[in-house]
Amino acid sequence: MKASRTFLAWMAAAALLVGLGVTISFLSFSQIGDAANDRQHAATVLRNGNQLMAALVDAETGQRGYLLTGDEAYLAPYLAVRDNVAKRLQTLRELTTMGEADRHLDALVPLVDAKLGFMSRVIESRRSGDLPGALEATRGGEGIRLMDAIRREMGGFIGLEEATLAQREAEFQLKMTRLFNSIVVASLLTVLLALAFVYFIRQRMLQGLKNQVHDETRHLLQAQEATNRQLEDANGTLQLSEEKLTVTLNSIGDAVIATDLQARVTLLNPLAQRLTGWTEAQAQGKPVADVFHIVSKATRKVAVIPVMETLAKGTVQGLANHTVLIARDGRESDIADSCAPIRDAHDQVIGAVLVFRDVTREYEARHALGQQKIELEMQNQELRHSQAALDLARARYFDLYDLAPVGYCTLSVEGLVREANLTAANLLGPARSALVGQPVAGFVFEKDADMFHRMIRDLTRTGLPQAVELRMRRNDGTLFWVHLAASSGHDEGTNVLRIVITDIDARRQAEAALAKADALQAAIFNSASFSCMATDAHGVIQIFNVGAERMLGYAAVDVMNQVTPAEISDPQEVIQRAQALSVELGTPIQPGFEALVFKASRGIEDIYDLTYLRKDGSRLPALVSVTALRDDRNAIIGYLLISTDNTARRQTEAERVRLEQVLQDKNTELERARAVADKANVAKSDFLSSMSHELRTPLNAILGFTQLLASGTPAPSPVQKRNLEQILKAGWYLLELINEILDLALIESGKAALSAEPVALADLLSECRTMMQPQAQQRGITVTFPRLAPPLYVNADRTRLKQSLINLLSNAIKYNRPGGTVTVESLPCPPDAIRISVRDTGDGMAPDLLRQLFQPFNRLGKEAGLEEGTGIGLVVTKRLVERMGGTVGVESTVGVGTLFWIELAQTTPPQFAHHEPEGSETAALSAVQPLPEGTLRRTVLYVEDNPANLELVEQLIERRPDLRLLSAADGSLGIEFARAHRPDVILMDIHLPGISGVEAMKVLRADPATAHIPIIALSANAVPRDIAAGLEAGFFCYLTKPIKVSLFTEALDAALKSSDTEPGQPAEKETP
Repeated sequence: MKASRTFLAWMAAAALLVGLGVTISFLSFSQIGDAANDRQHAATVLRNGNQLMAALVDAETGQRGYLLTGDEAYLAPYLAVRDNVAKRLQTLRELTTMGEADRHLDALVPLVDAKLGFMSRVIESRRSGDLPGALEATRGGEGIRLMDAIRREMGGFIGLEEATLAQREAEFQLKMTRLFNSIVVASLLTVLLALAFVYFIRQRMLQGLKNQVHDETRHLLQAQEATNRQLEDANGTLQLSEEKLTVTLNSIGDAVIATDLQARVTLLNPLAQRLTGWTEAQAQGKPVADVFHIVSKATRKVAVIPVMETLAKGTVQGLANHTVLIARDGRESDIADSCAPIRDAHDQVIGAVLVFRDVTREYEARHALGQQKIELEMQNQELRHSQAALDLARARYFDLYDLAPVGYCTLSVEGLVREANLTAANLLGPARSALVGQPVAGFVFEKDADMFHRMIRDLTRTGLPQAVELRMRRNDGTLFWVHLAASSGHDEGTNVLRIVITDIDARRQAEAALAKADALQAAIFNSASFSCMATDAHGVIQIFNVGAERMLGYAAVDVMNQVTPAEISDPQEVIQRAQALSVELGTPIQPGFEALVFKASRGIEDIYDLTYLRKDGSRLPALVSVTALRDDRNAIIGYLLISTDNTARRQTEAERVRLEQVLQDKNTELERARAVADKANVAKSDFLSSMSHELRTPLNAILGFTQLLASGTPAPSPVQKRNLEQILKAGWYLLELINEILDLALIESGKAALSAEPVALADLLSECRTMMQPQAQQRGITVTFPRLAPPLYVNADRTRLKQSLINLLSNAIKYNRPGGTVTVESLPCPPDAIRISVRDTGDGMAPDLLRQLFQPFNRLGKEAGLEEGTGIGLVVTKRLVERMGGTVGVESTVGVGTLFWIELAQTTPPQFAHHEPEGSETAALSAVQPLPEGTLRRTVLYVEDNPANLELVEQLIERRPDLRLLSAADGSLGIEFARAHRPDVILMDIHLPGISGVEAMKVLRADPATAHIPIIALSANAVPRDIAAGLEAGFFCYLTKPIKVSLFTEALDAALKSSDTEPGQPAEKETP
C-alpha cells in the first residue's frame, strides 16, 4: 500500500514537471518569434539602404560612361534611380523606427536631389554637344562632394541600422539560450524521474534476477571490448584508405567534385579548385551549381549539370560536347566530364562524383588540324586546277607554236636549222622539211651578214641573249626586214641556239614614212621662215610657232590660250575686210576673228594680205593663208593661219646657208676630235695590254715556281709551307693589283664582265682577314672583324667584292695612325640590304678632300708621302660596287678617322655550294700516277722565248711521266719542230721574236700535216679583247699568265683528248 502511494506521488511529480516544461517552452517560443521578426525588419531596412546606395553609384557610373562615349545605353541606371528614388526614400522612412535614423534620411533627401540635378546638367551638356563643358563640370568636384556627403549620411543611417540589427540579434540569441536551458533542465528532471521510476520498478520486479543480470552484463562487457578492438582496427584501415584517396585525388590529371545526396559539395581536389576558382573550404556545403558553373560554347546558355540526373536515376551521366566551365574569377575552360553515383554498403545512392578535365588545348589542336585539312584541301584543289591548266597549256602549245606570228628556229652550234615552226618556213620560203639542215646565215642579206655573225659571236662569247634588226632574202629573192632575237640553251643535253624571227618589214616602211612626215611637220612648225598659228574653234591661239615669235616679237606663252589673231592684227584692216566680205558674200560679217576665217569656215580657199602688229608696235606686212581644221565628222575644231614675209624669207635663206656652213665646220671639227679620241683609246688599250704583258711575265715565274716548290718532293717543312703560301697569296694579290688598271679601263668602257652570285660574307671576310693580318701586324694596327651568326649572303661578284674590300682595308691600314685600329662591321640595312663598313682611326679628311676622293689617279696630296699607291683603288671599288647594284659611301672627321661602307642587296644562300679544297693548285701536281710500264709517251711542243717560263713548264711536264717536252725559242723554229715531230699538243706564246704566236698558229693551221694539232695560247696578254681575238683566230684555248697549275693541267688534258679524236698523221711516240 505504501509502495503504491509512493509510486503515485512519483507519477504526479513527473506530470507537474512535464507541464511546467511545456509552459516554459511555449513562452520561450513566443519570445523567440518576436525577436526573429525584429531582426528580419532590421535586415530589411539595412538591405534597402544598401540597394539605394548601390543604385546611386551605378547611376553615377552610367553618367560617366555616357559622358565618355555618348551612348544613351549607359543612362539606364541613372534613369532608373531618377524615376524611383523618392519611392525608395519613402520606403526607408516607413521602415525605420528610430528618430536618429529619420534625421539622417531628412539630410539625405536634398543631397540626393542635388546629386541627380548635377548629373542631369552634365548629361544635358553632353547631349547638346558641349563635351568640354560637361568635362569641366565633372572636373569641378561638385559631383564628388555631393557623393561623399551622400555616402556619409547613408553611412550614418546604415551604421544605426546595423547597430539595431546587432542588438536584436543579441536579444534573439539570449532568448534562444534561455529556451535551450529550459528545455535542458526540464529534460534532465524528466529523465531523473523516469530513471527513479524505472529504478523503483526494477527493484521490485527484478530483484531476483540481479545475479543473472550481473553475469549477463559481464558477458556483454567482454563482447563490447572485442567489438571496440575491431572498431579501432576498422578505423585505422578507414584512415589509411582516406589518406590513399586524398593522395590519389591530388595526383590524378582530372578534376574531381563530390556531392552528397542533396547535390551539395563535399570534396574538391586541387585541379578542381584551380579550374573552378573555389577552394575546398569555400565550396564545402555549397550547391554544386554555384561552384560548377557551365554554359554551352555555341549558345552561351547555362548547361545542365549531370549531378541531379545521376542522383535521381543512379546512372552514369556525361556532358554534351563543347561545354565551357566559367571559374569564379571569370576564366573560361573547355571541359569534358562524366558523373557517377556514390553508393553505400547497401547499394543506396548517397551522393555523386563529378570527374572533368580541361580540353581547351585539345579543342584548339583539333581546330588547328581542321584548318590545316581545309587549307590542304584548298591547295590540292589549286594543284588540280593548275594541273588541268598545264595540260590545257601543253595542248595549246603545239598549236600556238605553229600559229605564232613569229618564226621560231632551233639551230645547232654550227648554225644549221634543227627545228622550225610553220611561220619561219613561210617567212623564208622553203617547206619546213626542206628548211631543216640549212644554214640560217644563207638567208641573211649579204650586206647585213656581218651584223648576223657579230650577234652569234657575242651570244657564244657571253651567253647572254642578243638581238639585231637586219634584212633577209626569201627563196624568190625578195628582201624583207626582220628582228632577230637569239639565245643559247640545251636540247636533250646538246648546246643549241634559238632564234626568233619577227617580220618588221611593214613596220620599217611605216617608220620610214612616219619619220619623213614627222621631219616635214617639224620643219614646218619649227621653221623660222614663216609664221604658223593654230587656233581652236573660237579663234583662241593654241599653237604659236618659232617663226611667229620671231616675226611678231611675242613669246608663245604671251599669246597661247589668251588672244586671237585678230587682236594682234591692224584693227582698221580687219574692219575693212569684214565690210568687203559682207559685200562679196551678201551676208553681214562682224569685224574680228570671224572676218579672218569666214571663207575658210565655208570651205573656200582664202589667201589675203594682212598687217600684223608686232609687240614693239611696228607693223609687219604678211601674206596669210587660212585653212579650217576638221575632225573625222567634218566638224570644225580650229583654224590654221600661215603667214610669210618676202623680205624676211630672203634674210632667213641667207642665214640658213650660213648656219649650214657653221654646222658643217662643227661636224668636221667633231670628226677630227673623235678620230683623235679613238686614236688615244687605241693607244691606251695598247699600252694597258703591253703593261699587263710585261708585268705578268715575271709574275708567271714567281707564282709558277712557288707552286712547284709547294708540291715538290721532299715536301717543304711547315714553316716553308706557310712561307710559300704567303708568297702565293701575295703574288695573286699583286696580280689583282695589276688587274686594277685594266679593270678601270674596262669599267670606263662598260666592258667589265661581272658574275653575280650569293656570296657568304663570313667566308669572304675570313679570307680578307688572312690576307691583311700580316700587313696590319707589321704596322701595329689592330684589325677587328665581326662574327656573323646567322650567316649573311649578298648578291655580288665574289672576286670583285673581295677586291673592293681589300682596297678599303689596305687604305685603312696604310693611312692609320701608329697603334690605331680598323673595325670591320656587317649589319642588315633595311629593307633588304647588307652594309659592310670599314672604320679606321687615322687623321680623317676635310670636306674639300672628300669631294675629290673618287677621282682617278688623285691621291689627295699623298704623292710625296711614304705610302705607295696609284690613286685608282677607290675609283675601281666604287664603280665595281655600283656595277653590282650597290652603293659606296664615306664619312670622315678630321682627327677622328674615316668610315667607308659598301651596301649590297641581301640574298638567300645558294642551294649547292662548292668549295675548292685547300691546296688544290698543288694537288694537280701530285695527283698524277706513275706511268705503267710499256705505255707510249706523248709529245708536247712549247714555243717560248722566256727562259723562266720555259723552265716552269719543263718542271711541270717532268711530273707527268706520260709526257715529254720539246721547246722552240721563236715562231719559225716552232713551225719547223711541229712539222718535223708532229707533237700531240702545242703550247704557243703570243709575243715571240720574228713572227708572232698568232701568225705561227695560222701557218700550222694552213699546213695539212699540222692542222689537226690542238694549239693552246699561253700568254701574258690578259685583256679580254686579246683573249677573244686569240680564240677567234683558232687557238684551242687561251690561258693567261701567271698560270694556275690546276687550270693548266685541265687544259692540257682536254687538248690531249682532242688530239686523240682529230684525224691526221700519228705523232711521234716513245716508250719510257
